[in-house]
Amino acid sequence: MAATKRTIRKTVKKTAKRTAAKAVKRVSKAPTVRSARKSASHRTARVNEATQKNISRSSKSSGTTRSKKTPTKRSNGKPAGDALTVLKQDHRDVERLFRRFEKAGHDAHRAKGELVASMIEALSRHAEIEELVFYPALRQQLPRSESAVLEALEEHHLVKIALKELESLDPSAKRFDAKATVMIELVRHHVKEEEADLFLKVRDRIGRRQLLTMGDELRAAKPRVPTRPHPGAPDEPPANGVAGGAVAVIDRVRNVGRRAVERVREEIPSL
Repeated sequence: MAATKRTIRKTVKKTAKRTAAKAVKRVSKAPTVRSARKSASHRTARVNEATQKNISRSSKSSGTTRSKKTPTKRSNGKPAGDALTVLKQDHRDVERLFRRFEKAGHDAHRAKGELVASMIEALSRHAEIEELVFYPALRQQLPRSESAVLEALEEHHLVKIALKELESLDPSAKRFDAKATVMIELVRHHVKEEEADLFLKVRDRIGRRQLLTMGDELRAAKPRVPTRPHPGAPDEPPANGVAGGAVAVIDRVRNVGRRAVERVREEIPSL
C-alpha cells in the first residue's frame, strides 16, 4: 500500500509539473501574440497615416499648379499685369498679325488688307499709350533713359508714316506688300531693342508697385487714344494729351463710318 501511494504521489507530481509547464507556455505566448497584434496594428495605422499625408501633399501640389495657371488679380480686382507685361502683350499681339500677313498668299489682297487694318489700329494705340504714359514716366524716374526715349519716339514716327501710307493704299497695289514688309521690319527692330535693353533697365530700377500703377494707367488710356496713325501730331506731353483726345474722337467717328461703308459694299458688291 505504501509503495502504491508513493507511485500515485509521483504520478500526480509529474502531471502537475507538466500542467504547470503548459500553463506557463500558454501564459508566455499569449502576451507575445497580443503585442505582435498590437505592433501590426500600429504599423498599419502608421502606413495609413503616411498614405493620407502623401495624398494631401499631392492634392495641395496639384492645387498649386492649377492656381498658377489662373491669372492672379490685385486686391482691387484688377489684373496683376504691370506696365511691361501690358506692353509685351501688345508686342505679341501684333507679331501674330505680322505672321499671318507673311503666310497669306500673294493674291490674298482682301485678307492682307484686313490684317493691315488691324495692325494700324493695334500699333496706333500701342504707340500712343507709350508716348502718353510710359515714356514720360521713364524720363521722370530714369533721367539717363532720355536718349533711348528719343530714339524710340523717332522709330514710332517712321512707323506712323508707313502706317499712314498703307492706310490710303489699295491692298492690290504693286507696293502694298513691300511697304507692309518694311513697316513690319521697323516694328520688329523697335520691339527687339525695347525688350532686350530698355525693359530690362526699367524692371531693374523701377519698383514693382510703380510698375503695377503704370500698368493700370496704360490699360485705362488704351480705349481713349487715337486708333489711326498721326505722324504730324505731337508725341510728347502735354501737347500729345490735349491733341490725342480730340483726334481719338475723330478716329472713332471715322472708324464707324468706314465700317458702315464696308457693310454696304458687302451687301451690294457692285458699289
